[in-house]
Amino acid sequence: MTGRSRTIWTFVITSVALFMTQLDNLVVTTALPVIRVHLHASLSSLEWTVNAYTLTFAVFLLTGATLGDRFGRRRLFLIGLTVFTLGSAAAALAPSAGALIVARAVQGAGSAIVTPLTLTLLSAAVPVARRGAALGAWGAVAGLAISSGPLVGGAVVQGWSWQTIFWLNVPIGLVLLPLAWRGLEESRGPATRLDVPGVVLASSGLFGIVLGLVRANDFGWTSAYVLTALIGGAALVASFVRWELRTAQPMLPMRLFRSRGFTAANGASVLMFFGMFGAIFLLSQAMQTMQGHSPLGAGLRILPWTGMPILVAPAAGILADRIGSRPVVFTGLALQAIGLGWLAVVVTPTAPFTSLIAPFVVCGFGMAAFFAPTAALVLSTVRREEEGIASGAANAMRELGGVFGVAVLASVFSSHGSYASPHAFQLGLRPAVLVGAVVVGLAALVLLAVPRRGPAVTGTPEAVAAYPTATQPRPTRRKPAAVAYL
Repeated sequence: MTGRSRTIWTFVITSVALFMTQLDNLVVTTALPVIRVHLHASLSSLEWTVNAYTLTFAVFLLTGATLGDRFGRRRLFLIGLTVFTLGSAAAALAPSAGALIVARAVQGAGSAIVTPLTLTLLSAAVPVARRGAALGAWGAVAGLAISSGPLVGGAVVQGWSWQTIFWLNVPIGLVLLPLAWRGLEESRGPATRLDVPGVVLASSGLFGIVLGLVRANDFGWTSAYVLTALIGGAALVASFVRWELRTAQPMLPMRLFRSRGFTAANGASVLMFFGMFGAIFLLSQAMQTMQGHSPLGAGLRILPWTGMPILVAPAAGILADRIGSRPVVFTGLALQAIGLGWLAVVVTPTAPFTSLIAPFVVCGFGMAAFFAPTAALVLSTVRREEEGIASGAANAMRELGGVFGVAVLASVFSSHGSYASPHAFQLGLRPAVLVGAVVVGLAALVLLAVPRRGPAVTGTPEAVAAYPTATQPRPTRRKPAAVAYL
């Protein structure tokens, strides 16, 4: 196989794997009402259906590239792809909500291995002169997968069944495995020690906190069950921080947070995902449960929000290059907060779709203005040699923001409303989405703590190869905005 054909094969294999794993972030959202009825799932079970994937993805993301560097990137890519495919088959065959949640956690673990390695493998296979274009296309694939998730999920559920969402991954995975074995070259990176205690402490602590938040409305906030989960989880997270400060090779170097800019930029990102993911979790259900639309109809109606970044992100990235990332990201957060507050007011059981288009578009513009320059903003707050781990940490923290957003906003929803009727759903939806809007507005204020800088700078090729949101070389080329989308 020639060098050019191997590069093409690498791009095809990694892009298909990336699209498949990233699609599963939001593809299940429009299927939740159907899953609730079919599996007799409670609200907490629906939360875990989303959060099991996101939580395991966030926790293990920082270890995916490390495992590849140590044991072989192609080998770990194949292992991760196998885990994801098996998790997809288990999700499709799940006889209960509990089994589905476990399968989604397995999917998330596989995705956490595959996602960073798709970029590492692609970067190593592409000549330096063409790396920028390849990475831009990689970012576009990731952005398309995430934004099209609700629409694809709705179309598949309406045309076939909710199980088909997961069955589609199985033949794709089975085809990719032999192609990856033959078409990808094995490579390794620096042999660093895996931070096993860090992974165990972080995953168990975050699980405890999320468990407490999810079950609070079932058992009460002052119940022994919930307090034990919350306090125990917080103690384990504190132990994780203490361990990371002491160990020689930490999973998440705490020294990064000494930078005010890094802390503020990531704090704003966590809050943004908190409000956005929590709102999408409820609004995608509202289109069906409250307004009576089909799964496909719900996906189409949300598209002005989730699909807008594909159209607007390139322009936002160019604008960030000219005036700096900070004002563009701040504008995006402000627009997202305004759009969510608008939706909280206008979404009712009888609201016509025409009244929802404008707030959905405002949210979409806000999302695009936030995503495009955020990666460059984070990387500009750390030293060059820390860009790779900083980018990976930013990815993990934003996913955790989504996990907590779904848990907390669902808790607000269940405190005020229920699935009993469209009116009861609206009673819970409005305060929950308003909370999301306030949190995103708070994110805009947190972002103001990022020091003012000039036009955005971008990351090194090594940083790009290491983690998903890294960007391309600093001095001469403009960062492709689509790369920052993921």
